[in-house]
Amino acid sequence: MQEFDHDLDVRGLNCPLPILKTKKQLATMRPGEVLRVRATDPHSVVDFLSFCGKTGHEMVAHHEADGVYHFLLRKRESA
Repeated sequence: MQEFDHDLDVRGLNCPLPILKTKKQLATMRPGEVLRVRATDPHSVVDFLSFCGKTGHEMVAHHEADGVYHFLLRKRESA
């Protein structure tokens, strides 16, 4: 299992709340740190892939297990 620095549980929340809470959490982190996000919104895979594409954060890994979507995001280096 991949190591992570911060953990965010957004299970039970629907779009756009998982992304908004993730954005807020990432803002508190240092570049290069990894955030684990756990979500139950089925659309979250598309949302998080799009979010990473637009913001420059790295999608390290993602998978689904028992209806929970797990994402590992690495905060982008400062511009």
